[in-house]
Order: sequence, then structure tokens, then C-alpha cells
Amino acid sequence: MPEHSLIQTRYDALRERLASACATAGRDPGEVALLAVSKTRGADEVAALHALGQRAFGENYVDEACAKQAALAALEPAPAWHFIGPIQSNKTRRIAERFDWVHSIDRAKIARRLADQRPSERGPLNVLIQVNVDAEAQKAGCRPDELDALADRVAGHDALVLRGLMAIPAPRDDAEAMRPAFACLRECFEALARHHPRLDTLSMGMSDDLEAAIAEGATLVRVGTALFGPRPPRPAADGAVESTS
Repeated sequence: MPEHSLIQTRYDALRERLASACATAGRDPGEVALLAVSKTRGADEVAALHALGQRAFGENYVDEACAKQAALAALEPAPAWHFIGPIQSNKTRRIAERFDWVHSIDRAKIARRLADQRPSERGPLNVLIQVNVDAEAQKAGCRPDELDALADRVAGHDALVLRGLMAIPAPRDDAEAMRPAFACLRECFEALARHHPRLDTLSMGMSDDLEAAIAEGATLVRVGTALFGPRPPRPAADGAVESTS
């Protein structure tokens, strides 16, 4: 079967899976958006998925993403590009210039750099704060008890719009076991929304656990493998090491 036909088959199957998960959770499918995690994937694969109607794409690696964006500059309507990986200080300028969303703000310094470097003609940058819900030492994200202070700092930048929260919980043996971690992020979101009523995005859930995330209130799921198949090997680059699909 041609690769593009495989992508369509996977895309259709994933849309059905999302609809089923929403039905099980008693939610409207329109409440849950899909972010296609296109890191390590070729521009042709992104273009094929775009032709099927997918508009939002997530990238972890700045150099790779910028090359892909240049190759796909003629796509209409323009894709929405989300940066979902850990952020190095020396990458903030290009992230601020080239992306529509950033999911992984975890400290005030990064928020300030993104705000200072956002081109005014592009309008405010949509951002999410990454929360380390499992207190993993090796993983990016602020602690839940740091969230209020960081949110206030982020919201204080006119060049940023705080839209919500993101998390990458530690993997469990089965998807159902992920629910407490997802519930923790939802509770953080609900508490924060009392002071930041514009919040509307809860980014959690990936290929293996999206049903549990939707059951706990996800409004955006990040899916790579279920759309594109197993990820090809890639040399380490850009400092991004975490899985977000």
C-alpha cells in the first residue's frame, strides 16, 4: 500500500478512535483537538496529512522544524506549528519567530525570552505551561506548587497568551493507570483557571493513552506513532530527548 494511503488509513482510524473515546467519556468530539506530532517525519508526510484536513503539527527539534516549515511554506491554509519539546535558551528566538504555539514553558526566563523575541507583526504567541506531575528529576516542567507564580509571570507578557497546561506523565503499565496523573493536571488546570479565566487548552494524552486523557478532560491530544507509524531513528539534536507522541 502506498505510504500516503497508509497515512489516510491511520488518520481515519485515529479519528474513529477519538470519537469513540469521547463517546465513552460522555464528551462532544468537538471538544478534543488533534495535534499531529510530526517530529522526525518528512515534509511529504506532513503535506499528505494536511491534504486530509489536519492543520496542527507538533515539532520537538528547532532546526528540523524550520527546514520543514520552509519546504511547506506554500501550503494553504497554512498549518499551525506547535513547539512541544524542551526549550534551550539559544533556541528561543527561532521558536518565537517561527511557531504559533509553545507547549513547554517551565520557567520564567524562557517566557521572558520568548516574549522579548516575538515579532510584533506575528501577534501574541499562544503558550502552555508544562507541569511535571510525577516529579521526575530528569523531566522538564514546573512543579504543581510553582504553577501559580509562573502563570502570573507568563500572563504578564503582552506578547504571550497563556492558553493552558501540558504534561508528559511517566509511563505506566497500562493506559488506565495513567488516569491519576491526568487527573492531577486537570485539577491544576481548574485551579489555575479561577485566576486566569482565558485558559482553554489541556494538552495531555498520546498514542498509547489518549482514551485515559480524554476521560480526564484533555482538550488536545498529541499523536505521532498512531498517525505515521513507528518513528525512524534520528541522531540526537537540539537537546530534545522526551517522547511526546
